[in-house]
Amino acid sequence: MGKEIKLYRNSKKTKKLLFTSLGVCLILLIVIIYSAGIFDNELKIKPLVFSSGAFLVMLILLLKSILSLKDKSPLIELNNENFYGKTTPISKSFGVVNWEDVANIELEKTGGDTLVVVTINNPEKYEGRLSKMFWNMAYNKDAHQLTLMYSASEIDIDSNALFALFNTSWKQSTSSNN
Repeated sequence: MGKEIKLYRNSKKTKKLLFTSLGVCLILLIVIIYSAGIFDNELKIKPLVFSSGAFLVMLILLLKSILSLKDKSPLIELNNENFYGKTTPISKSFGVVNWEDVANIELEKTGGDTLVVVTINNPEKYEGRLSKMFWNMAYNKDAHQLTLMYSASEIDIDSNALFALFNTSWKQSTSSNN
């Protein structure tokens, strides 16, 4: 491969995601107002608690996304030795992964997104990079492997093309190391 591949933010996709998040926040805000009894003077505790919690989480994610718009660096970088991505919270926190530690790469549909799932051997080599919560989400105790996911939802290519890029880069890195 010899060259480095850098994938940057697609502003059109990002704006669409931000507007969708804003729409969800507005719907949750309406549910909060309704549950608080503003319209019928009847307080509905369960919907109020649920919608308030969901609203806070969505608002925090929305604000973080807006702040990340200033970052003009690539969201995904692939080269001969390693790769790095920051399209999901865990992959962003994890940092650089060496191709030599990759066990498998596959596509997986999760919710409304299709993700590139990278399975990594040698988890002890990467210990300390993630918070305890993220580590528990990424670590498969039975297989003794880490699972990282990368999304194409904010970059210039779709998930199938991202999957192909990851696979090609991985195969080329292993053939150049042999």
